[in-house]
Amino acid sequence: MSDYDVPRGIDVLRVFCGPDGRHGNALGVVRDGSGHPDEASRQLLARRLGFSETVFVDDPERGRVDIHTPELRLPFAGHPLVGTAWLLDLEVLELAVGDVFARQDGEFTWITARPEWVPPRTLQQYASAAEVEALPGPPPGEGWLYVWAWEDEAAGRVRARAFPRRGDAIVEDEATGAAALLLSAHLGRALNITQGRGSQILTAPAPDGTVEVGGRVLMAVRG
Repeated sequence: MSDYDVPRGIDVLRVFCGPDGRHGNALGVVRDGSGHPDEASRQLLARRLGFSETVFVDDPERGRVDIHTPELRLPFAGHPLVGTAWLLDLEVLELAVGDVFARQDGEFTWITARPEWVPPRTLQQYASAAEVEALPGPPPGEGWLYVWAWEDEAAGRVRARAFPRRGDAIVEDEATGAAALLLSAHLGRALNITQGRGSQILTAPAPDGTVEVGGRVLMAVRG
């Protein structure tokens, strides 16, 4: 499915685009999830599409959605929910873990979620942004890894890269809202993250323990 050659009925978005509109993480959105009613068929399509995540919309009015990577179903993920909230223009998305609230603010779409909803991630700090950028690939080890360094600590600017390390085709994740959420919660402050080749993710923790995650969304292919 190179160059977003996807079947009809599937929109392809780019989520967390940079200020110049480039980069962002590709997301497949199946607007009518009833065509793939069971987990096996959804997993097969997600693997065929090959995006880091594919969203199946089960109820476009209530915002009930289901998220799959090429290998497994996810209870929560950041860039799929930001993208789907933008596409469906909804204020609430329904997940099994809880309701995710969304809002539009100019060019940015934001979601609010809880850190405990995020699957485990290892956050590894490097001494400089240059070290993060110089990595030729995922460091040795197993499990989902988010490497990061301060570009400007006073301004909350971070350089990051994400490596799922789960043995599938996704060696590096271009823009990862869930890991950004965890990092923001861990540091207890708002962040402006440049990830991957140049994607931008914004975060803002709240006093109630939730974290807002926001970014730009662009339509790549309308199914």
